[in-house]
Amino acid sequence: MTDLSTASEPRFSEDELLPLSALSDLVFCERRAALHLLEQMWSDNVATTEGTLLHKRVHKAPGTEVRGTVRIARGLLLHSMRLGVSGKADVVEFHRVEKQERVQTGHQGTRLDLKLQGVTGLWVPYPVEYKRGRLRRNRSFEIQLCAQAICLEEMLGVPVSKGAIFFGKTARRQETMIDARLRAETQRAAARLHEVVRSGITPKATREKKCAKCSLLDACMPAIISRKQTVRSYLQDMIKESEEGLL
Repeated sequence: MTDLSTASEPRFSEDELLPLSALSDLVFCERRAALHLLEQMWSDNVATTEGTLLHKRVHKAPGTEVRGTVRIARGLLLHSMRLGVSGKADVVEFHRVEKQERVQTGHQGTRLDLKLQGVTGLWVPYPVEYKRGRLRRNRSFEIQLCAQAICLEEMLGVPVSKGAIFFGKTARRQETMIDARLRAETQRAAARLHEVVRSGITPKATREKKCAKCSLLDACMPAIISRKQTVRSYLQDMIKESEEGLL
């Protein structure tokens, strides 16, 4: 059972909304998220290029499609004032249900399904996030999917209990339950993302095994930058040395 009540939780303004996709960055590496959002550093490798192409193919498909009892919507704009994030969903499926169900939350009834404008029947939203790689468990992907579910809950007023991550290389999807533990992790990740951005400080560079998979490896320079330096200060020092050499 999902409680959609958010009365005691902080809410952000539209100006404070951060990219929903940055949650996946943050869980993978806080420094990577900061390099994107604070330093405005971007770089592609084979993995990110393939991912970009996959998302473009998804978004180029018709905006709405019907497959039996499933209606497929692509490129829906999402936001959550509770998490303080916004973004675009790859796919949101609406699964038709046979009858209306209700669950009691406190003294109020919460609908488990909704009506779609101009369409008969009752429907349940089911977000699907597309990733380029092979079928595997990845918590950063699951948190990104959970954030989309929370966005849909706020926007549609119905609980979202599950969704899926579709992996392009294996053309298989992994269903993910949007349970209490995942929701709590997603809320913590969103809060931490806002803390990093508010601080304006890029976390220190540390070399880890996962760095080899990061498209920002060369820009991040974890093996070069000392613990007391940020990328910006490193570049400023290099520029200063070059200018002094010209004097």
